[in-house]
Amino acid sequence: MEPDKLVKSGLIALEQGFDVRITAGIHGGCLRLLGSKSAGVDTIASLRGKAIAISDQASPAKNFFSILLTKEGLDPEKDVEWRQYPADLLALAVVKGEAQALADNDPRTYLWLKDGKLNEVATNLSGEFATRTCCVLAIRGSLIREDRAAAAALTRAVLLAGQQVAHDPADAAAIFSNYGGKGSVEDLTAMLKSHTHHDQQLGDALKKQIVLYADELKLVNVIKRSTDTTKFAERVYADVLS
Repeated sequence: MEPDKLVKSGLIALEQGFDVRITAGIHGGCLRLLGSKSAGVDTIASLRGKAIAISDQASPAKNFFSILLTKEGLDPEKDVEWRQYPADLLALAVVKGEAQALADNDPRTYLWLKDGKLNEVATNLSGEFATRTCCVLAIRGSLIREDRAAAAALTRAVLLAGQQVAHDPADAAAIFSNYGGKGSVEDLTAMLKSHTHHDQQLGDALKKQIVLYADELKLVNVIKRSTDTTKFAERVYADVLS
């Protein structure tokens, strides 16, 4: 079992036949694109000609915000420069002026935004993505085939945990903090409230989102343009709860 992001390179592995299946959409809203206040980066358009700090050239943040830039009329390969740094140093790269924006995931990005030196340019809940799932539950294909009851139990457990996060984010934040989560319990609670843990996806609704993401990843050359995304979604999703 592994949590993953629909815009991560995991979709590429699935496209190539990696033996895991997506069983549930967990929540949305843990990727943020932050811009330097001193450089005046506060919109997608203001990123033209700028450098964006990222932790990996195949990161979920780069893939997702490349899609967003494309939809806003920017070429993510020509109109911006993606500069790679260690994840914990992304904000420092912006503060030092080596980059004018950063793209990464919570809790780092939420805590950096709280520092007050950065603008929130966009998240993966911006605009048309407001009801999209981000993180999914992916389960080893052999477990689904050999012990479907276990796969179903795992899926139900993760969905119930997500419902508890939505119902009592302070409790979830306290637990997360005890296991090494950075930031105060208050900050982590506010961060969790900004996500959509109440919006879980299954069945046809989730398959539709997989199709949408796969089509969008074609636009930024992450998924092969020849891929039939409807068939792809049918193949990589497993209904273990019916």
